[in-house]
Amino acid sequence: MSGSIKEILYEKNILSLVTSLTGAILGLVSFMLLTRGLEQKMFGDWVLFITLSTFFDLLRFGLTSTALVRFLSGGNKENNKIYQGTSYKIGLAIVFVLILIFVLLKLVIHKFDFVVNNGYLLFFSYYPVLAFLNLSWNNATSYFQAKQKFNLILLLRVLNIGTFVIFLIINNLFLNCKLETIIYVFLGSNLLPSLLSAIMKWDGLFFMGKATKSSVQEMLSFGKFSMGTLVGSSLLKSADTIIIGLSPILGSAGVAQYAIPLKLTDLLGIPLRSFTVTAFPKMANRSLNNDLNGVKTIFYGYSGTVTILFIPMAILGFVFAEHIVLFLGGNEFKESLPLLTNIFRIFSLYSILLPIDRFTGVALDSINKPKLNFYKVVVMTLANIVGDFIAVFVFKSLEVVAIVTVLFTFIGIVLGYYYLNKEIKIEARNFLYEGIAFFKSLKSYL
Repeated sequence: MSGSIKEILYEKNILSLVTSLTGAILGLVSFMLLTRGLEQKMFGDWVLFITLSTFFDLLRFGLTSTALVRFLSGGNKENNKIYQGTSYKIGLAIVFVLILIFVLLKLVIHKFDFVVNNGYLLFFSYYPVLAFLNLSWNNATSYFQAKQKFNLILLLRVLNIGTFVIFLIINNLFLNCKLETIIYVFLGSNLLPSLLSAIMKWDGLFFMGKATKSSVQEMLSFGKFSMGTLVGSSLLKSADTIIIGLSPILGSAGVAQYAIPLKLTDLLGIPLRSFTVTAFPKMANRSLNNDLNGVKTIFYGYSGTVTILFIPMAILGFVFAEHIVLFLGGNEFKESLPLLTNIFRIFSLYSILLPIDRFTGVALDSINKPKLNFYKVVVMTLANIVGDFIAVFVFKSLEVVAIVTVLFTFIGIVLGYYYLNKEIKIEARNFLYEGIAFFKSLKSYL
């Protein structure tokens, strides 16, 4: 037990947390600058564009990123080049397919004069460009995650989000650019880290020739389930926004309002993301060495620690919900304050459920059972989509949408525990035991 505590305290976890924290802070700053620099409806269009873009990014990189991390966790340098090149080759092929689909889709919309929310139109127009520009730096991020080089992940994220934030500050003070100009700058901020990744040979571009038929098949075989899992996970978060955007009543204004409390999941996800990116390679390495007890020890330690960490954060979010909503959204959202405060409090309770749900999925992937994690996410996603449609088109309520989020997460915890218990026989009480043991051990380091 003491060994697992030291693993959590030392090695790469602090740097991983700093990386996630820096990215999250920059993301929060850009979010707040956009809420104050755009009208509410225009901000809703931006949220819809960025939500759809994030969803499709996960679809693309889900096919290769998790597989790349797992295969590189225990590979030699030559195998690393093969898998890096394979990942880039698959990613580039997906980009060209998406460009073709989106160009045809946009032609159909114009030809038949379909009435489409402006956020969707922006996505159809600009995502193909974004998909090409962010390929290299996202591929490099997966490579650095496998190698636990979080300082370089931090560099890429700062280069990406930092340049965008600098522009938004200048824009709010002096320029007052329209939404499409902001999107052009956003595209440019994705080009910069990709150029660096290509020049430094971090992305696999120069190793595409090393990709083999068997490496492609191996990565696709693993990736088809991890892609489904990541797409499902993204839908769990983005389906709310996408479905609200389809509503003629709620529309872009509803998307903008819902985005304010939804930002809580990003804020409280900072420690969760930092711990999962360090936990997965460790569990994968134990699994590759047939050390299932080691997998369980890491799983208990991480999931228990983060759950306990989330409890006071959730309480603070619940108590100070009104102040946090005003801080995030500004005066533009003052009229919607009672509604947004209620939703924010629902998300505060929901955040306590996140760690165990997330780490059961990570554990299933690490023991090479991505299919089971995929099944879990599919059930959660279907429940969420059905619930969202009922909430939006029957109840016409953003609060009911938030309640649905809590329900599907509970379903995910039950399914994840069931699947993982069948594979490695876990015990629920060890979550709490290892979490408390971690915080007790901190006394010896203070």
